[in-house]
Amino acid sequence: MLYLHSMGHFNPENIITNKFLEDLDIGTNNEWILERVGIQNRRTVLPLDYIKRTKNSDPRAAFEARLYKNAQMGAAAARLALKRASLKPEDIGMVIAGSSSPDNISPAEASAIATELGIEVPCLDMNSACSTFGMQINFLSRMRPDSLPPYILLVDSETLTKSVDYTDRSVAVLFGDGSAAAIVSTKIPSRAAFMNCIFDSRPSAWEKVGITWNWNFHQEGNAVQGFAIRQTTESVKILQETYAAEAKRFIFIGHQANLLMLKGVSERRGINPEHHWYNVDQFGNTGCCSAPAVLSMHWDEIKTGDRIAMAIVGAGLSWTHMILKVENKQ
Repeated sequence: MLYLHSMGHFNPENIITNKFLEDLDIGTNNEWILERVGIQNRRTVLPLDYIKRTKNSDPRAAFEARLYKNAQMGAAAARLALKRASLKPEDIGMVIAGSSSPDNISPAEASAIATELGIEVPCLDMNSACSTFGMQINFLSRMRPDSLPPYILLVDSETLTKSVDYTDRSVAVLFGDGSAAAIVSTKIPSRAAFMNCIFDSRPSAWEKVGITWNWNFHQEGNAVQGFAIRQTTESVKILQETYAAEAKRFIFIGHQANLLMLKGVSERRGINPEHHWYNVDQFGNTGCCSAPAVLSMHWDEIKTGDRIAMAIVGAGLSWTHMILKVENKQ
């Protein structure tokens, strides 16, 4: 069990609409995009005129053009989480970060986030691509309570648009940028706690999807989508069999890669539309911060008796699932 005290999120202001992508003249339009991925808008750290002018032909130049660094976005999400938990930065005893699109190879991005928050604490990065948040929760839930500080800050930031080739319509329509934060504890109780968290991977398929050395995103679309549908469906099934009967509301949050895929999983598992929480239609695929950002956006809506199933897949190929159990305030 790992207690969850609060969530936070942040997304940059610049919006990549379907009309913007259509105007890039790359062979796409609103209907084409909605029929395939169900995404209407995405956020980006890049200036829109930079994308229009260059189509991000040299991803390395995106590092200079970007309006936010990962650490700045991560700190903004963390500040919201701190406010919701009625905590101060100095209450945090450790920072763990993750990203598929870090600003630096070294040191840990967690150190840059801690600096933005003005705290001096142990910092490290833990990354498993889009499944990073679940992997972090899995790791911490296995630790002895006395081995960790009272409060730990998890921050996952993504600036995936830095790696997008905006001449490739199959990739350009997918990604957005953002950050999510969680404050967790192994020893201080709260009304919400993560249970039954698993993490697993199939490393023999590691080349199916990823970002290469030259900062270009690639994937074998059909293979990755098939894996995502099958594994997400199986993960939700496992959690339903254990927790659905006791739940006042059984809520599903998946990895925000494709709205049509997520709705398909919901239909297969008999989840009511109002109990399927998502944001991919307005923010795109924001990698490792996508599922936790959805939880953060619904933070004020969670109720006693909720069982919130999070099923996340990612490169590696990796997957994780967990249940957030919400009870009376401790």
